Amino acid sequence: MVSTCCEEKTISTQTFRVNEMIRVPEVRLIGPGGENLGVVSISEALRIAREAELDLVEVAPGATPPVCRVMDFGKFLYERAKKEREAKKAQTKIEVKEIRLRPKTNEHHRGFKTRDARRWLMEGNKVKVTIRFRGREVTYPELALEDLREIAEELADIATIEQPPAMEGRVMSMVLSPAKPGRKRSEAPAPTAQSAGEAQS
Repeated sequence: MVSTCCEEKTISTQTFRVNEMIRVPEVRLIGPGGENLGVVSISEALRIAREAELDLVEVAPGATPPVCRVMDFGKFLYERAKKEREAKKAQTKIEVKEIRLRPKTNEHHRGFKTRDARRWLMEGNKVKVTIRFRGREVTYPELALEDLREIAEELADIATIEQPPAMEGRVMSMVLSPAKPGRKRSEAPAPTAQSAGEAQS
């Protein structure tokens, strides 16, 4: 069966009309093999569909005259529902997970956080790495930048830097996204104290 864009847009399990439900004197008929049979009476179209042991389906009700097609309507609905299920399954919902650290968090604790980030990235999610400053810590952004650089390097085999380190108030953050197949290293520039300072100003 040959399908067209017109059919995909107009056929709906809510609005279709099939066989005797089609109440117009004549239709433009598309045969079971996709051939255009021209304008025929509705009785002739129904006869052709019955002889082919198929259904007469109105695929373009807004046309003059309406366009009908001879097809296996049950099979059509099954294949359409299958395509919709596959399309829905293919729509992956990307979430943004977050790990929170302090400047120069001890390596053991940071290791736990990095493992969480790796798991989330491998599941297809983005990861936001946030470092929050307290008191005078904010005057030493290079400490946080070093942490972010090391985390980015640890995850470079599966992640790319989508958003380089940036300061917002007392928080510095960086966003990592899953690397595309075939790309093992981040192509984004490495975090630098200058870039974070510029973001802060």
